[in-house]
Amino acid sequence: MLATNSNTAELRKIFDAAKKRKEEGKETILIVDEIHHFNRTQQDLFLPFIEDGTIILIGATTENPSFELNSALLSRCRIVVLESLKTQDLDEIISKCEDYFGKKLPLSEDARKELIELSCGDARYLINLCEELSDFEEKEEINPKKLLELVQQKSANYDKDRDGHYGLISAFHKSLRGSDVDAALYYTARMMIAGENPHYILRRLTRFASEDIGNADPNALLQCLAAKDSYDFLGSPEGDYAISNAVIYCATAPKSNACYLAHKSAFKSAVQYNNYSPPKHILNAPTKFMKEQGFKDGYIYDHDTKNCFSGQEYFPTELLEKNNGRPKYYEPNERGFEREVIKRISYWNSLRNKSSLS
Repeated sequence: MLATNSNTAELRKIFDAAKKRKEEGKETILIVDEIHHFNRTQQDLFLPFIEDGTIILIGATTENPSFELNSALLSRCRIVVLESLKTQDLDEIISKCEDYFGKKLPLSEDARKELIELSCGDARYLINLCEELSDFEEKEEINPKKLLELVQQKSANYDKDRDGHYGLISAFHKSLRGSDVDAALYYTARMMIAGENPHYILRRLTRFASEDIGNADPNALLQCLAAKDSYDFLGSPEGDYAISNAVIYCATAPKSNACYLAHKSAFKSAVQYNNYSPPKHILNAPTKFMKEQGFKDGYIYDHDTKNCFSGQEYFPTELLEKNNGRPKYYEPNERGFEREVIKRISYWNSLRNKSSLS
């Protein structure tokens, strides 16, 4: 058994001892509890000794190994996921505790169920609760309300820089995207009860408003920013209502990722074709040389035209040739305000087509 506070020198001593055992034909099983506490360099030390069979490593962790362990170490191990205990398992633990204490816990049937809920699937915590309750000399059965007065509730299963954090924020984001307002509110409450920084939730909401709602409802972004200002002005708990209000607005708003996709597509194109100069007619000519080179020649000031639309080309000529025409990045959906955006784009495109034909 190896402690996670062991340093590199101690690790090397253990591996040297395991080598000698191997030479004697003996196997070494090395058990490491909370293996995620070892840093990346220390984790790398295990690799050659696992590969050549010097040690059989059994590592335990309460965190998601994908986040906390080196990919090289993971690839050499078999991962066994231990799920939270089910209600039936926890009820059996209570029964075994009662057998150990030699008496029944003074709980009503509903209080027994509540005790299981309080444990959040943690057997160790449930045993501690049972031990605490066994000391009470109650003449009447304890009901759920009395139970909550007698025992301290387990802290929310959440670690702001660990797996619980990422799991809940993922569930929150997907609930918003799925337009499930009640689930989104539930995960908001879960995070806030666990002590999540409200500004983190607000940042995620603001990101969601751009990525998953976009121009289907442009007010979503304003609602998120207003919620942030309201929270900063009022603080908690009054400002918490503004966060829930923004959650409700975003969850019930029409959804579109057209802005997100357009952004990605435009950036991909810009990286691929980043050496093409804009057409000369839309470039300024602050010097005599640039004027002689034809910069700004033929530029039409759109405000001087009938529809405030000149129909000129703004893409680099080489980009048009590469794409066999004008590239299209933004493709709005027939949802919410983007219906109106489609009409606007169609209007400008019709004028552009007429301009190209004239």
